[in-house]
Amino acid sequence: MSPKPTCHLIRPESTYEGKQGLTYFAGIAAETVGASGICMHMLTMPPGARAKAHMHESHETAIYVLSGEVHTWYGDRLEHHIVVKAGDLFYIPAGVPHLPANLSGAPSSAVIARTDPNEQESVVLLPELDALVAGS
Repeated sequence: MSPKPTCHLIRPESTYEGKQGLTYFAGIAAETVGASGICMHMLTMPPGARAKAHMHESHETAIYVLSGEVHTWYGDRLEHHIVVKAGDLFYIPAGVPHLPANLSGAPSSAVIARTDPNEQESVVLLPELDALVAGS
């Protein structure tokens, strides 16, 4: 018999290195609290930081930017570009390639939630797209 589910408090103090090339603060996930349908963590991108092109194959992503701004290229060939700023909510559908970069001189922090309860399981790197965005 499995234990009865209970509430958990997570203070995002520990970090982990994501496949995307960024450092995340550990949050709500299967690995930390036994989540079965959601993952939520925090990310602070220092000035000049950039992720590797990637997608989350079968999972949606929702982002709330707390501070700063991040440029994000998205689409099959990263042909679309948007600047997501503090106070913005940004949605990335499952299977959409994307590449975020902090091109500003200040850090940018965000809360990120995905429908994948595992912190990194659905990350699919797309190295063939990295060179499509200047500065690779």
